[in-house]
Amino acid sequence: MAEASAAADLASVVQVSCGSSHTVALLDCNVVASWGRGEDGQLGHGDAEQVDAPRAVHALLGADVSAVCCGAEYTVAVSKQHRRVYSWGWGDFGRLGHGDCTDVFVPRLVDFFNGMAVKQVACGDTHTLVCTDSGELYTFGRNQNGQLGHGNTNDLLSPQRVAGLQGKVVTSVAGGAEHSVIATDKGEVYAWGWGRYGNLGDGDRQDRHAPAAVNSASIDSSSAGSVTSVACGWRHSAAVTSDGRVFTFGWSKYGQLGLGDHEDRLVPAEVSGLAGRHVVAIAGGWRHTMALDSEGGVWAWGWNKFGQLGIGSTEDQASPVAVSSLAGSPIAQLACGWRHTVAVGRAGQVFSWGRGVNGQLGHGLERDEARPRTLAALCRGAVNVARLVASARPQGGYVAPADRYAVVPSGEDCGGDAGVPEGLPDSAVPEMVEVPGVPDSSSTGLLGNGSGLAGECFSGEGGPPAKRQHVAAPAGSADDAAVPGS
Repeated sequence: MAEASAAADLASVVQVSCGSSHTVALLDCNVVASWGRGEDGQLGHGDAEQVDAPRAVHALLGADVSAVCCGAEYTVAVSKQHRRVYSWGWGDFGRLGHGDCTDVFVPRLVDFFNGMAVKQVACGDTHTLVCTDSGELYTFGRNQNGQLGHGNTNDLLSPQRVAGLQGKVVTSVAGGAEHSVIATDKGEVYAWGWGRYGNLGDGDRQDRHAPAAVNSASIDSSSAGSVTSVACGWRHSAAVTSDGRVFTFGWSKYGQLGLGDHEDRLVPAEVSGLAGRHVVAIAGGWRHTMALDSEGGVWAWGWNKFGQLGIGSTEDQASPVAVSSLAGSPIAQLACGWRHTVAVGRAGQVFSWGRGVNGQLGHGLERDEARPRTLAALCRGAVNVARLVASARPQGGYVAPADRYAVVPSGEDCGGDAGVPEGLPDSAVPEMVEVPGVPDSSSTGLLGNGSGLAGECFSGEGGPPAKRQHVAAPAGSADDAAVPGS
């Protein structure tokens, strides 16, 4: 009994991933836990309830999950041992890869990948990228700006290999709102999809419907290494080289490129504020960026309205700032949600900070945190595996939109829902009510509702698709309504 207790105490988190307002953690005791907003089934608990603290996903107990990845309001998990891929959550546009657009409330196998060795999964707003051990890339989901990379703008309900990368061995993948970025084993970087802010890094602002080489002249001239990993924020991109340098490009209205200003970049530019630091990983949020150096130090920049930078204030930062409260706790892994951030320490600690009104920080408190706060329930030495497993709910099923949304869409097609009048002013739209026809906030200064990318209401040009929307937030929990622009 004592041995079992000791083993339980040593259980720890090996990976975290963050969605718009939810978080998923993989523990080394064969447990996947999730918490936060859940109305689209993204938590995998078989219901549409919000969860404020980590809860084990019943359907994945004993599934030998090896990796997890969160999209907007959906989640993907990989079992490398069993060569399986699972997905669940919001299903519009086929982003779950099941051949339909149905929302899924418990993890469901993506049959296409059965028996296939998957190396990495990346999720954008409404599209998914899956890279195999052999370096082949498959994509599916929303494709209005060519973010799937197949040379067209047709949505895909099932995975399809990206033919434009034939002969390339993909080693790192990332998905933004409507764009995708990959790196190859030779250090090449390719991008495609929505490019208005230069987030494709090829020198202009055009969309690309197939993989296009990123202009790497600046990387080649200033770095002795080649690109080893890539990351995406909403409409910005980043690359890390083998010698620890960071290059960013795309949208910079909130300083999310870390270049000391708010000017967009159409080609990669080095983040000089990290000079002398050997960066080993980078993560992109909605409008903020985090970096991890080889000593376990954490750096943050960009939008900070909810404290997602973890620096103790809510002021935006256009250059990298050290997250000083983590100085005594070297970090091993970082993950960004759209308004929150999670870190895993080398000693097994787990920290979260930023937006917390939907329980996405996991502390059992629906409030924001401007500094990293220990998520005690998942820290090594404090994990009660038996209690965590017991928290799993052995239930499943489908929760009808009428039981989830303030406005129930009447359209049944995969390309978005009808039933809400067009042209309503922003002030007339309760949180997350679909209004197909509200202009792109990036060009008008109008804001969406507060749940991240998929929550914003856009017309077809350049912005995320309109979403079936949710019950208005409680008074006092408004997210972006006071923030000019997007």
